[in-house]
Amino acid sequence: MDRRRFLTRAGLAAAAGITGPFAGVACAGARGGVTRATGYGPLKAVRDARDGKVRLHLPDGFKYRSFSPAGSKYSDGSIVPGRHDGMAAFRGPRDTAILVRNHEVSGAVGAFGDKDKAYDPAAGGGTSTLHVTRYGEVLKSAPSLNGTMMNCSGGPMPWNAWVSCEETVNGPDVANDFSGGDNSKLTRKHGYIFEVPVSGTSNAKPIKAAGRFAHESAAFDPQAGALYLTEDCFSFASGFYRYTPPKHPLKAGRLLDGGRLQMLAIKGSPRKDLSKGQRPGATYNTVWVTIDDPDPTFTGKPSNDEAVQAVGKQGRAEGAAIFARLEGAIYHQGTVYFCSTQGGATAEGDTPPSGFGKGRGQVWAYETWTGRLRLVYESPRSSVLDLPDNVTASPRGTLVLCEDGDGDNFLRGLTKQGQIFDFCRLEPVAGDPGAEFAGSTFGPGGHTLYVNVQSKEGTSFAIWGPWQRGSF
Repeated sequence: MDRRRFLTRAGLAAAAGITGPFAGVACAGARGGVTRATGYGPLKAVRDARDGKVRLHLPDGFKYRSFSPAGSKYSDGSIVPGRHDGMAAFRGPRDTAILVRNHEVSGAVGAFGDKDKAYDPAAGGGTSTLHVTRYGEVLKSAPSLNGTMMNCSGGPMPWNAWVSCEETVNGPDVANDFSGGDNSKLTRKHGYIFEVPVSGTSNAKPIKAAGRFAHESAAFDPQAGALYLTEDCFSFASGFYRYTPPKHPLKAGRLLDGGRLQMLAIKGSPRKDLSKGQRPGATYNTVWVTIDDPDPTFTGKPSNDEAVQAVGKQGRAEGAAIFARLEGAIYHQGTVYFCSTQGGATAEGDTPPSGFGKGRGQVWAYETWTGRLRLVYESPRSSVLDLPDNVTASPRGTLVLCEDGDGDNFLRGLTKQGQIFDFCRLEPVAGDPGAEFAGSTFGPGGHTLYVNVQSKEGTSFAIWGPWQRGSF
């Protein structure tokens, strides 16, 4: 991911008008139905190149190595935290990759790494930066942002930075959340996004104008200079946001605070509920409504449930659309793809998940230059796609979906033709049925797919093999 190639690809795509109103996989939703692709073939247990244990099931010819597990040490001797989540890969020297990885640690458990650099010394989340080979061998590693909380996902920026998102509104002004952590121990407000440079450490300054809400992912449009943000408000309605900074980040060289936060609405249908089942290929014209108070400070210490809805309620009061748990997002050729993890209708025989939304997942596409929103895919049942979370795009434009399901968890591919296939299955983690895939990202040149498993502990993986045999 370097700035010149990022802009060149985006410019060529726009100039070529790829193809029709929606680029790549976004066209697939119009066909609807369940179409299974053969993918790379059946999955089988494969032993980890690090220690010989079976952790993943992959197609024939693919190998992997796990690395940087929770509890291991950074290069400086400090301890790697757990809850590995969102991640992006950037080009390093001599065919290596630089990974910036989130840690979704909740509660006032104390900052990892150097507490003097922490945004909030009481908070245990943040990011790691790792210099790795194409085969998952760690050359160097270090904390790059600490003292934040519940860093879920984020997004890569073409000026060689990662935007890390806090999925919480915890702070000393808010009552305790579901995790049971003691918010009175926190010294700062949380619920923001932070920029992390690929080289070095973050300045730990939040972009407050981009909102204080349960942030999940960030996707940057290099043409307009806007940052698209998803919200995962687990028990309540979620929204799709756009942050426009006061200066184009590619000119400023970074993401500036002080811009405008808006929320997507459906033209002519205020408060349109898109969390429910949709017709195949459903397409909507959109408008944006402005959030007047993106960074609320609370008095009287309201409940966490009240505080987490404060920004979204402003948007919905102006007609913003309703989604169910928006999680992963990726910008690809003029389109922002994002996952509504619990969107859609409940299939016959399936059990509705807990939280807001009763489906097994939707994938949406927002075309940045026309403002049109289209349903790419809606899960027909949990056995086909079960709660899609993080998402990335392969070098050929196929989407990689990380599942957060109730049973087996897969990495699944969604092709430009709307076909879905299984690529990788997680071997169940002993004592942790909630373990899930997260943070999938292709390394430079597409040789390696790096991905995390978020669990009570957590680890990262490098996967390589005969990619040319399939649609990734």
